[in-house]
Amino acid sequence: MSQQTALLVTEAGKPIIKSTTWPIPTPGSKQLLIRVTVAALNPHDHKVRDWGRWFKDDLPTPIANDIVGVVDKIGSEVSKFKVGDRVYSYGNVFEKGHFQNGLVQYAIADEAYSAKAPENLTDHDVATLPVNVSASAIGLFDEGSGLGIPAPWTAEAKSFDYANTTLLIIGGGSNCGRLAVQLARLVGIGKIVVLGGKEEELKKWGATQVLDRHGEDEAVHSRIMSAVGDDLIYVFDAVNDSDTLYVGINALSSTRKGRVARLIPTSPHETAKVTKKADEYEVKDTFGIPHGQALGTEFWAHLGEYVEDGKIVPLKYEVADGVGLDAEKVNEVLDRYRDGKPVVQTHFRVSE
Repeated sequence: MSQQTALLVTEAGKPIIKSTTWPIPTPGSKQLLIRVTVAALNPHDHKVRDWGRWFKDDLPTPIANDIVGVVDKIGSEVSKFKVGDRVYSYGNVFEKGHFQNGLVQYAIADEAYSAKAPENLTDHDVATLPVNVSASAIGLFDEGSGLGIPAPWTAEAKSFDYANTTLLIIGGGSNCGRLAVQLARLVGIGKIVVLGGKEEELKKWGATQVLDRHGEDEAVHSRIMSAVGDDLIYVFDAVNDSDTLYVGINALSSTRKGRVARLIPTSPHETAKVTKKADEYEVKDTFGIPHGQALGTEFWAHLGEYVEDGKIVPLKYEVADGVGLDAEKVNEVLDRYRDGKPVVQTHFRVSE
């Protein structure tokens, strides 16, 4: 294999370093080789660097799974793309060779989890989507690890009463929360109540009501119940960990069994503040990576169309200065995630 420049995690807990000897891979039959133009960081990337999440015993590895670039080569069975296409892709976190990451010059992308970038959107625009919109879609639509609301392409969607459905989204200030609002509007959910986030922004994307997340538990609960009544059976929680998941659980209907889909399943949830009986609700631990999941695969088959039609729109981002792979700048962003500081998704211009 020829070699390329890459930014690598070589040891858990140590800064990322630059390497000039990372292999340039060859695409498989249903894969693309992408010349990376933009790579975006997400919170899980700091966990790979600092904790060795997923790969502690399988290093080195690059990071960044939001990948945008230009198709350089295609596999023998690829039918949707050609060399020269501008695409965005979700790099498979668990791909054995660690070749599906964005902080490299050339990355592999699976055809099934890639889409053409519309002409009216920049590389940075579409880089905001793959990781976060996939997690939100699985959390809302997957029956096994999500809320099980019928996805819009399914047969069940034809008879499901979206208009009279209420959805509570907790974490409207997070990217997954923002995209969950857009997806809820896309399928036509009638009441989209959001806890946290900017009201004007969220209502523009489809939220019907945005609630202040601050205050004592009783005050927050009262706000939620005033908005949702006693009909709520769907809660999508994009931000709360095990200790605070009760916020959504306690908002569920007292007469119907409800579900809470959580994106941060760190451990069994704390029940001391839960007011529901164990058989009155379900907590779904959403596995937000689409690769190998039927729902995730089907969603990516439709994602390009949704973005092209403006039904899903890009989020805010920041762009690091310069072009190329700068380990110091990447480590600075990962440090902010690690330290719990506010971070707008940061993009790195790998090439022009």
